[in-house]
Amino acid sequence: MEAFEPIILRENPRGILVAGDVNSTIACALVAVKLGVSVAHLEAGLRSFDRTMPEEINRVLTDAISDVLLTPSADADENLQREGVSLDRISRVGNAMIDSLRHHLLRARGAGVCARLGLTAGRYGLVTLHRPSNVDEPAHLERLVGALVDVSKRIHVVFPVHPRTRARLAAMDVASVPSLRVIDPLGYLDFLALEADARFVLTDSGGVQEETTALGVPCLTLRANTERPITVTEGTNTVIGNDPAAILFHVDGILSSGGKRGRIPELWDGATGPRVASTLRQRWG
Repeated sequence: MEAFEPIILRENPRGILVAGDVNSTIACALVAVKLGVSVAHLEAGLRSFDRTMPEEINRVLTDAISDVLLTPSADADENLQREGVSLDRISRVGNAMIDSLRHHLLRARGAGVCARLGLTAGRYGLVTLHRPSNVDEPAHLERLVGALVDVSKRIHVVFPVHPRTRARLAAMDVASVPSLRVIDPLGYLDFLALEADARFVLTDSGGVQEETTALGVPCLTLRANTERPITVTEGTNTVIGNDPAAILFHVDGILSSGGKRGRIPELWDGATGPRVASTLRQRWG
């Protein structure tokens, strides 16, 4: 906030665009609003209805102080209307993350991460874990790692480890399991390529649920809820919680039947950016 305020004062913008649900989203929105600058929130209206998630607080508060609410899907519109937001503040534009995915997918696949890691397309599972509910409690994380070891007995598993998770894995001897490949975090292009060619993805990330739906890759979300329900109702995602028995059951289902394929939701077409630009021109001139 201290770094962003001088920029607003110097540039004197008509409005600012904030994206997503991280701490900087609400921080920059607060600075702008207090200086009388209009705020547009990209990815507005998403709700997990779980106030124990820091991102949920950021989403709700950012939407409350934003003038322009740019939503990715109909469920987000409905959430905002239930909260009393007037329709004239809401513009459904689609999912900007899918613009990035479509633009970079060919380049990502050409970077050769599968070859570098010795992987064969369709013959590995991909894992990400970073939510406090999964990694902060040692007993929970130990059960999840045990489930991943069991999954790796069925198919090779690649696990790029978030720094938050790495510190908590130190006491667990996962390096001794050759079919569970624990690696350093990856850049966007390499991770996108691994997602695209995975047999399935196990994750507690929100964005990964959307990317796998766009890629047609089965996704198992290791959480009790999701702020992106359209990935479940229309896409490839299944919310299964973090019980090891459920994880193995659903992985076995994917390996035997191919898993959930779904369809790509409306407006996830790679043209969200132009719709955002058009909306902001109409609102701000």
